[in-house]
Amino acid sequence: MALRHAVLAALLDGEYSGYELAKVFGLGVANFWHAVPQQLYVELAKLEREGLVAGRQVVQESRPNKRLFRVTDAGLTELEQFAAASAKPSFIRDDLTVKVQVVDRIDAGPVIEQLDERAVAAEAKIELLDKLLLRLRGDMEEEDFLRRGERIGPYLTCLRGLAFERDHRDWCLRTAAVLRERRTAHVER
Repeated sequence: MALRHAVLAALLDGEYSGYELAKVFGLGVANFWHAVPQQLYVELAKLEREGLVAGRQVVQESRPNKRLFRVTDAGLTELEQFAAASAKPSFIRDDLTVKVQVVDRIDAGPVIEQLDERAVAAEAKIELLDKLLLRLRGDMEEEDFLRRGERIGPYLTCLRGLAFERDHRDWCLRTAAVLRERRTAHVER
């Protein structure tokens, strides 16, 4: 998957400025694709040149003018082609995992601290995703929303992000606990 598809997916729910897109991206799309705002602006310009998004200028009285972007029919066709293509298997690519891999040969203290930090960050993301899920489904119960909700794609990807963050938090907590226990046992010898 390329950033272009993630940007197009984020724009499916309406017109967004680059700033608004970065906020939407940070909450929803970041569950499956990470990008910094500068990358989003560059990608929007590229997508507009290719005719996959259309931008329009909005004149504002007390603020600088802004451009709003929306997916074009060509952009929707691009997403359809992307969705029809075979998906590549996913994999973990995480520097903290590499640090844990070498923890037997280095001081585990800094790695334990980073595991604790990641667990806290994951917990914060879990809270955000729980709130987002509630907002997406409104007053509906989850199973009812999944059967009859109007736009379930963002909800389903949010569920995947929630499962990932919970698993990541649990792995960080367990790994930190194991490393602490082993440090304590090593000191007592």
